[in-house]
Amino acid sequence: MSKWFRSEPMEYVSLIVNEDAAQDCLADLGNLGVIQFIDLNPDLTPFQRRFVSYVKRCDELERKLRFFAGEIDKFGLDLHSPGTVDQFLDARNMGASGTKQTGAQLLESLEVELDGYETQLKELNTYSEKLTVEYNEKVELQEVLEKARRFFMTDAPRLAVSALTTGGGNSGHGSGSDRSRSLLQEDSESPRDLDMRFSSVTGVVATEEKARFERMIFRATRGNCYVRFAPIKQPITDPETGMLVEKCVFIVFYKSLSIETKLKQICDAFSAHRYSLPDMDDAPAVDRMLTENAQELVDSRTVLLKNQDTRYRLCRVLAEHTQRWTWTVLREKAVYHSLNMFKADVSGMLRGEGWVIAESFHEVVDSVNRAHANMDLAMPSLVDHVPKPWPTPPTHFITNKFTYGYQEFVNTYGIPRYREANPALFTAATFPFLFGVMYGDIGHGLFLFLGGLSLIWNEKANDNAKLDEMTAGLHSGRYMIAMMGFFAVYAGLIYNDCFSLGLNLFGSRWLFEGQNTGEVEEGDVALQIGEYGSPETVYPFGLDPMWHVSANELLFFNSFKMKLSVIFGIFQMFAGTLLKGLNDVYFGDNLGFFFEFLPMVGFAVSLFVYMVVLIFMKWSINWNSRMLSATCIDPAGDTWGSADYDGAWVVCDMSGDGTCTPWGYSCTGYDDTAAKCPLDYGGSGDGCQPPNLITTLINIALSPGAVDEPIYEGQAGWQNILLLIALGSVPVLLLAKPYFLSQNHGIEHADDDDEGHEEEHGFGEIVIHQAIETIEFVLGMVSNTASYLRLWALSLAHSELATVFWEKAMLSTLNINWFATYIGFGIFAGTTFGVLLMMDVLECFLHALRLHWVEFQNKFFKADGVRFTPYSFRQIIVDSSS
Repeated sequence: MSKWFRSEPMEYVSLIVNEDAAQDCLADLGNLGVIQFIDLNPDLTPFQRRFVSYVKRCDELERKLRFFAGEIDKFGLDLHSPGTVDQFLDARNMGASGTKQTGAQLLESLEVELDGYETQLKELNTYSEKLTVEYNEKVELQEVLEKARRFFMTDAPRLAVSALTTGGGNSGHGSGSDRSRSLLQEDSESPRDLDMRFSSVTGVVATEEKARFERMIFRATRGNCYVRFAPIKQPITDPETGMLVEKCVFIVFYKSLSIETKLKQICDAFSAHRYSLPDMDDAPAVDRMLTENAQELVDSRTVLLKNQDTRYRLCRVLAEHTQRWTWTVLREKAVYHSLNMFKADVSGMLRGEGWVIAESFHEVVDSVNRAHANMDLAMPSLVDHVPKPWPTPPTHFITNKFTYGYQEFVNTYGIPRYREANPALFTAATFPFLFGVMYGDIGHGLFLFLGGLSLIWNEKANDNAKLDEMTAGLHSGRYMIAMMGFFAVYAGLIYNDCFSLGLNLFGSRWLFEGQNTGEVEEGDVALQIGEYGSPETVYPFGLDPMWHVSANELLFFNSFKMKLSVIFGIFQMFAGTLLKGLNDVYFGDNLGFFFEFLPMVGFAVSLFVYMVVLIFMKWSINWNSRMLSATCIDPAGDTWGSADYDGAWVVCDMSGDGTCTPWGYSCTGYDDTAAKCPLDYGGSGDGCQPPNLITTLINIALSPGAVDEPIYEGQAGWQNILLLIALGSVPVLLLAKPYFLSQNHGIEHADDDDEGHEEEHGFGEIVIHQAIETIEFVLGMVSNTASYLRLWALSLAHSELATVFWEKAMLSTLNINWFATYIGFGIFAGTTFGVLLMMDVLECFLHALRLHWVEFQNKFFKADGVRFTPYSFRQIIVDSSS
């Protein structure tokens, strides 16, 4: 974990390699993944780079591989994996014969092989498209012939009779039988009948265009057409997209030549296929055409299936190699892309610069030397350190499966500055813990914990699978989810809360009179089973379950959780302030340490850490004994000699009203608490009255030197000292650092008037910046402390929602009948899953996220670092796969 506290040390190096061995050098360095190259040719466009032709060749190969992948996906085939990334990288540059190939040879062999496959596949696709078009035409023609014949055989006579019965009285052109024959039958003996015959257009149109097609015909011909449609039951394959399209047959009757021209234009606009039909009255011709087309349809289908089978077998071959080819092209493209960052200072030599992880420097040297030795080159290689000044070093942390999620958690907010204290180290512990504080419930937390364990159990399968964005996020945070569930269960045990119910695991230490016989009434007071403070009255772990059935449950839990929230918040913020001091010491920032860190610590300790101390003091004091010491008791009564008082019981001289305090003060009946208390701490309570801590803290600033209800002796004096420290730290924090910075700049530029103006301007910016820092810290300590109360608020909301769901959905139905209970359980399970296991988990996650990003990290975290992006084949392949 110490390596995770600060980023890896970096070294800026220069590499000088022989141009002939450059490709092998970069291939070995890509396997290491420990160097980040710097572009030494920023003024050159991508097309002016030295190895741009190789990059273009790789782009062309990638295009072909994408084409292969698309064709393979059409058949629903899966790409065969070449194994793990490590196995692939170990077997790099091996040709079909098992001999090692250079990068240029590998590209040439890939280009030849992929060109052959692409040409073959494109020819098959072109032939398939033509065959599909021909087959579709045969299918459509067959459907048109069948539908048209059925129409003329069945619908046409029925329509003719309908026209005779409805329109015969209004026509002066002969009998209804003549009209019927002239419309639907061919009668060459009657010229008048020939004049009454209608022309028709038949074809096929997409079903989704049917309504628009019919409406367009009606508008264009002004209703002077008769249109009928018949659906085609079997969808037809679109030759261009391969998608199945629903189509229908149409037949349009018209009389005018101008209407025919319009109909043809409309059919072309809607991509409707028109077909010429023989005379429907010539039944032998129609049957002959149906038979011929059916035979051609069978032949066309046979050829089409043969073509499809050939394409399928070719795609199966490609599926076995496409993934390996893709990884190979990605690797070679990364090599030449990195070589484009090198500079050719000397003929035949290339020079590159970049950042190397310090502990891997010797591996880089050995890798470069080995590549040159394998090439038997006379010109030696050189890997050497570049003297300062360096550019800004990048930040890199070595993570594992557990720490990766937390590091990305921090990097989302901002990359840590180089060698700055890493917030992720602390976030790994505090984030799931604070989530558990807000979500604390044994039952709900157990569901979350089991969900995280299931993700961990399936991590190997998920590592090798292609996951969607949400599933990939859950997979990367699987250990975080498990830890969140674990701490939610832990906090639930502390709260003794399981689905809003208390668990009597160790036996309650409180007892109601008559609780075993069910005679407890509202308002009864529970008694402890032993003396206050004795071991038998202490619940072994967590809170006593009796609090869940008490009338003051909400008051107790609110007080308990609110104080815990403040304690956790101040501890975390103070830890962030201490990390700022560690950063100042590490970077040698003496001004920051003495005039920023120490005043911050003084301000935080004097007010906020002191508040935590008061909380623990109040918890640790036996207030029953203190309050009893200031209580007047009759020495002859039963209360006298109670074990609640820690001191010795002393009988007074009975000079007052006949009652005494336990320590021997004679009461008069007019004494206040300060007179009866033996502690003499001052104030109205004199130390015998439990204080209101909020009032005490407010009065530190509003009423210095006055403590109404003190806890310890001399509290007023100590609080005055702390107030002076807090007030004195603010001007030091505001003015000290800018003053010393101005003094240093003044000494450096004393002889330069022009630079003096720049120094004055710079000093003003420093003062403004320091004022912002001071205001942010001082006000932030107050507002951030209040912000941590969200721990209490969300925990309260979670427990109250769980209580409402249990009481309204389950308890209210248990006494009705079994069916109502069944329905009630369904409602209870649904609301619990949807609200508490989904929405509330997200809500608590986001609030815990905010507490770390704002309240904790702003105390020390700069978040202006540069991420280390190593030249790594592994990372490139993983990123492309995701």
